Amino acid sequence: MNARIDTAALNSSLRRIAERDDSDLYDSLRRVIDVSAQLFEAVTGGGLMLADEHGDLHYIIARTGQSHLLEEVQVQTGEGPCVDAYVKDEITICEDLAEDERYPKIAPLVVPHGIRAVLGVPIHLSDMPIGSLDLYVDTPYQFDESEISALSRYGEVVEAMIHAAVAASHAGQLADQLTYALDYQAPIERGIGYLMARDDLTHSDAFQKLRAAARSARRRIGDVATDLLETGRLPSEG
Repeated sequence: MNARIDTAALNSSLRRIAERDDSDLYDSLRRVIDVSAQLFEAVTGGGLMLADEHGDLHYIIARTGQSHLLEEVQVQTGEGPCVDAYVKDEITICEDLAEDERYPKIAPLVVPHGIRAVLGVPIHLSDMPIGSLDLYVDTPYQFDESEISALSRYGEVVEAMIHAAVAASHAGQLADQLTYALDYQAPIERGIGYLMARDDLTHSDAFQKLRAAARSARRRIGDVATDLLETGRLPSEG
């Protein structure tokens, strides 16, 4: 089977992004999303999601209104391909949400609205996952290696833009969110590791437990993780 993404077209697309010098990080990221959308012909929507101070993913840039539905449902249920890409720090592929046993909660909420196949790649800041770049298709779909590789390349561009903007203090409206991610992602990851060892949990389940504790206590997940590492207890555990 021929690759769906032509290497020359991908390289040309990446050059067009590099040739544009947007001073604002948001504008730069929007350009990546807009330019990449022209390359993935079968894709219906998607965008860039970053985690907030509570560990919930939110679209910073979304291609369609349906993308926000995918965001809301994943935040409400704590499951989904974009969540897995971020929490597990790995490329996550779902060929059909209607049939994928990993995501029983979100399937009935998004499949009727034309969200079936999803591809997500993690986005990092200083080697720590802070979000995900994702695509979705409105029918069952098998992403090929060229599409996975292409989205990963765009993800690398997003990471470079975020890193450069933070280093130069040009992050604009995303500054607070990115600074928080940079300051607290390390203790969050250590807190997840602690819960995995203490309670014999998977990485995903440990993250959900940490996030649920933070939301219940109405505290930032980074602060809860820091306290957990110091006391060995979550807020609900006294």
